[in-house]
Amino acid sequence: MARLPAYAPMLAQLGTLPSVQGPEWAVEMKWDGVRALAYVEDGAVRLVSRNGRDITPAYPELQLMAGATGRRAAVLDGEIVAFDDAGRPSFGALQPRMHQRRPMAVAELARTVPVTYMAFDVLHLDDDSVIARPYTERRELLESTLMPGYRWQVPVWFPDHAEQAFDSSRRLGLEGVVCKRLTSPYRPGRRSAEWTKVKNVSAVEVVLCGWRPGGGRRAGGIGSLLLGAYDPAGRLVYVGHVGTGFTEATLRDLLARLAPLERPGPPFSLPVPREDARDAHWVEPRLVGEVQYAEVTGDGRLRHPSWRGLRPDRSPAEVTTDEILREGGAATG
Repeated sequence: MARLPAYAPMLAQLGTLPSVQGPEWAVEMKWDGVRALAYVEDGAVRLVSRNGRDITPAYPELQLMAGATGRRAAVLDGEIVAFDDAGRPSFGALQPRMHQRRPMAVAELARTVPVTYMAFDVLHLDDDSVIARPYTERRELLESTLMPGYRWQVPVWFPDHAEQAFDSSRRLGLEGVVCKRLTSPYRPGRRSAEWTKVKNVSAVEVVLCGWRPGGGRRAGGIGSLLLGAYDPAGRLVYVGHVGTGFTEATLRDLLARLAPLERPGPPFSLPVPREDARDAHWVEPRLVGEVQYAEVTGDGRLRHPSWRGLRPDRSPAEVTTDEILREGGAATG
C-alpha cells in the first residue's frame, strides 16, 4: 500500500534580476520541458504532471530511477527535458513524447528522443515530509539521496550571482533562471515570490478557442489559431491569433484534435474583432498551447506570436490574462 502522500508542485512568480540579487538567493537554470513530480516507491517510479495527470507511461526510461534513491521512498520535483543534437533543451523535440501513450510508439520514441529528469527538489523521504525545511536543507537531502544516472541528474545551483547565471543561460540557449530564497520552505500548489523566474524567452500558455482556414499550401486546413485566456472575472477573452511556427505535421495533428471539439459559436464572453473572427471554426476551450511572442499590446493582445506546441500538462483554467500581462510587462520592461 502506497505510503507517499500526494503533493502539488510549488510555482515561481515572474520577476526581474534586480529583485533577486544578494546572498540570500540561490540560482538554478530554468529547464524548458515538462514539470513532473516523481513518486519513487516499491521499486517503481510514478510521474505526475503539474495538472495532476499520471504521465508515467510516456517516459519508460525514467523507471530506472527507482533504484537511484538507495531503496528510500521519495517524492521528487523536477523537469522532464529532451535535448537537441547540440545538447540544448528542446521543447519541440519533447512534443511527440508528451502526447504518445501507445507502448510500441513510446518505446521507439524513448530510443530516438530520450528524455532526462532534472531533479531540483525533494518533498518527502521515507515516512517524513520535508517541505517545511529550508531550500538549503532540501537540496542537501536531494543530493545525498538521488544518485545521478544516465537519464536523471541533479543540476547544480549557484549561491547568489543571479546576473552571471542569467548571462550563462542566454549563452547556452536556455530558457532563463529560477532564483530561490535559501530559507524558503516548499509551498505545495502555491505560486510564491520566494521562487522567482527570470526568462530569456517571452512565452505564455493560451487556450485554443478556434481556427481560421488557410490559403495556398494550407488550403483546406488551419491557417491560424484563435487564442484565449481567462480574465480576473473568470471570463474567457480573446488574446490574439497565431499563424507561424507550425510544421505541416503539426497542423494536421491540431486539425485532428480540434475537429471533434467544434461548436457553432465563439466560446468567448466578449466580442472578437470582426476581421479576426471571419470564417472562423470555433471549438470548445479544452486544449492549452504555448506561444512565444514579441510583446503584449495595450489592449492585452499578443503581438507577433509564434507557435511552440500543445501543453497537455496544463489545464485551461490555469491560463489567465494576469499571467499574460505579467509576462508582457517583463518582456517590454
